[in-house]
Amino acid sequence: MSIDMAQFHQVFFEESFEGLEVMERGLMELEPGIPDSEVVNSVFRAAHSIKGGSGTFGFKAISDFTHVMETLLDEMRDNVREVTEQNSDILLKSVDCLREMLEATQNETPVDQDRVTEYQQLLERELNVRATPGANSETAQDTQEVSSSTGNAGWSISFKPQAEVFRSGNDPLVILRELNELGELKVSADSTQVSDFELLESEDCFLSWEITLVSDASREQIDELFAWVEDISQLDINPLTEVNTCGSESTAVALKVDKKAETSDQLPVPQRRASDCGGSGDRRVGDRRGNQSGASSIRVDTVKIDSLINMVGELVITQSMLGLLGETIEDNQQITPQEIEKLRDGLMQLERNTRELQENVMQVRMMPISFTFSRFPRLVRDLSGQMGKKIDLKLSGETTEVDKNIIEKIGDPLVHLVRNSLDHGIEMPEDRLACGKSENGTIELNAFHRGGNIVIEIVDDGKGLDKDMLRQKGIEKELISEEDILSDKQVFDLIFMAGFSTAKEVTDVSGRGVGMDVVRRNILELGGSVEIDSVLGTGTKMTIRLPLTLAILDGQTIRVGEENYIVPITSIVESLQIKTDMVNMVGGQGETFKLRGEYIPIIRLHNIFDVTTSDKIIEEGLLVVVETDGEHFGLLIDELLGQQQVVIKSLEQNYKRTEGFSGATILGDGHVALILDMPGIMRLNKKMGLPSHVKAA
Repeated sequence: MSIDMAQFHQVFFEESFEGLEVMERGLMELEPGIPDSEVVNSVFRAAHSIKGGSGTFGFKAISDFTHVMETLLDEMRDNVREVTEQNSDILLKSVDCLREMLEATQNETPVDQDRVTEYQQLLERELNVRATPGANSETAQDTQEVSSSTGNAGWSISFKPQAEVFRSGNDPLVILRELNELGELKVSADSTQVSDFELLESEDCFLSWEITLVSDASREQIDELFAWVEDISQLDINPLTEVNTCGSESTAVALKVDKKAETSDQLPVPQRRASDCGGSGDRRVGDRRGNQSGASSIRVDTVKIDSLINMVGELVITQSMLGLLGETIEDNQQITPQEIEKLRDGLMQLERNTRELQENVMQVRMMPISFTFSRFPRLVRDLSGQMGKKIDLKLSGETTEVDKNIIEKIGDPLVHLVRNSLDHGIEMPEDRLACGKSENGTIELNAFHRGGNIVIEIVDDGKGLDKDMLRQKGIEKELISEEDILSDKQVFDLIFMAGFSTAKEVTDVSGRGVGMDVVRRNILELGGSVEIDSVLGTGTKMTIRLPLTLAILDGQTIRVGEENYIVPITSIVESLQIKTDMVNMVGGQGETFKLRGEYIPIIRLHNIFDVTTSDKIIEEGLLVVVETDGEHFGLLIDELLGQQQVVIKSLEQNYKRTEGFSGATILGDGHVALILDMPGIMRLNKKMGLPSHVKAA
């Protein structure tokens, strides 16, 4: 019987990428000297799982490379090798190399063999360096005592896998082949459990094996081969006694076992089997889109799944009640007041169930921001060493949950902002000491919920931004004129303009005048905003505000002429009616309205969207004051219709990218309504030459 192992490849790659994250986090935590046993064990187990999985699926290059890493980690785990900055760096770079190998294998592209060879040689060279002498003489003595006192000549193995072993992505034949490479192998198969042909399940395993291995292989080597199936099989491993000179086998003798084998959590047990698909306490839900541009699955707590199942049960009950009521009405050919009341109650119950189901489904898409934050300790470590700076990274709010799509798309903008804080913000150690600061700079990444948004802050205690220098640079770049009067916020916002850079030297970290404009554009496309607050000599804080989800929003339906539009509730400040004499003209073309000391530009949506409307007089319409990027403007509309939650459909995927709209939705009456994009509306307004934000005198 042959099994198509390709069906398990996606799970293997996902497990492996998660294992790499575990390895990277663990290696970052290791301090020079005798390693923390718990940390190094977690790194070892992750490497072991990747090695075992790649061997099972026939990815020999990955298996061989990981084996060398595993050997080095095993010496650290046994306390026969100290952790040094050098071997930690080699292992971290090897993790990067292993990630590239996995990505190439997953995408079916060639592996960079030269890079693999380079890092494999580095690992082997490090292994050849003499390990710390006497680091664990007690362990070494105990291990030696085992081998000398027992005269072990091999192993007797009883292997009885459960029926579903093949479904978990494991193949006993692969294990037997690996055993055969360790020495002389004798195998006896037990087929007494095989069913009659007509009852035979093609994907079940009915065989078990009695195995004799004549080899000097260690117990750990045997455990390693069975690690992926030990939870789904009956496994009995016993040492063989040495064959005496007369050819007869002596009786078994008592063994003094290696100390580290006495503790089960120190054995190289993999974190998850392929059959787990997410381990205990959660399930893995795939989106069938592959893993090219982001994670193709997310972990879902079983509590959330149970809640969904309960809600579906409630919906089925409500549907049955309404169906029965419909049959009663159809049979009677008329409807009584009691039946009308039952119908109304049923519809209210259906609405309540649907709303709760929607909320529960949205919770399934929520992931902790730690998935994004986890990359920064390594980034800060590498770049601070490269630049000769001493930087401490502080993370908080890592459990804050946000939509999976936002997690995937916010990573690159955050990386760019952190790199800028590293390069432009934090000073060199000697400069910090001269300013009376600690030589260690600090960068903080904070995440928290505020209202209907998630807020991410990047804070550094560096030199801050020089407003005068920024303004002068903006004039030199002809981004502003000398006559322009700018607020502090507008001066800081110059950084986000294309081609603007304050770096005196071009480096591979920053300073080419590209990137920050792209960062802001990407954040705006997510429906968010980014602001800068800085004090010269003290530091800088960059604040990103993002919606919790990109799939559903609370919207206000408005009417302009015969068309309906959706305005995000989070953008609306207030709605009011104004009179003509309250409107001022700017430059003879644009209208503004003075509200609490601020001149707010008025945007007539029927002009922007070329919609015919009968309400040309401003007094006959309504003004909806909205906010975007810290600026206010008023939308002149005909009517407010009501508030509702709307499901966002992408215009770009279903039609084309359209300025001024972030998407579309289908209303309850079946009509399509476009969702307004406030930054896009502002840009359209500026393109038409109308006024923008102006402070009142």
